[in-house]
Amino acid sequence: MTITHCKTDGDKATLGFVVANAAQGSEKETLVFLSSDGVYCAVPEEMAKINEGGPFAPLKDLVEKFIKAGGKIYVCTPCMKKRGITENDLIEGATPAGGAALVEWLSNGSPSVAY
Repeated sequence: MTITHCKTDGDKATLGFVVANAAQGSEKETLVFLSSDGVYCAVPEEMAKINEGGPFAPLKDLVEKFIKAGGKIYVCTPCMKKRGITENDLIEGATPAGGAALVEWLSNGSPSVAY
């Protein structure tokens, strides 16, 4: 799954993690690749600002649930660099990665959904 929004569209970020949690809860190995504005989903101060309201949980809670359930989060390294985000700025459980990591994941036949 790729998520390209956070600050620009909290609804898309929230829905992306709702679906990611559903996939992880269905015992499907799940990877979320954050790119563009979506990288902010892995920055604690920014994800804490996103709360789209009922029936959805706050983004922070959704991200934490996903990681606790064993979900993987890769964060686009060039997108981080463009926004002045360092690895130290990311939540625990988020891994900086280039596009090649996403391509490798997809090449194993994994489906992809984008938000």
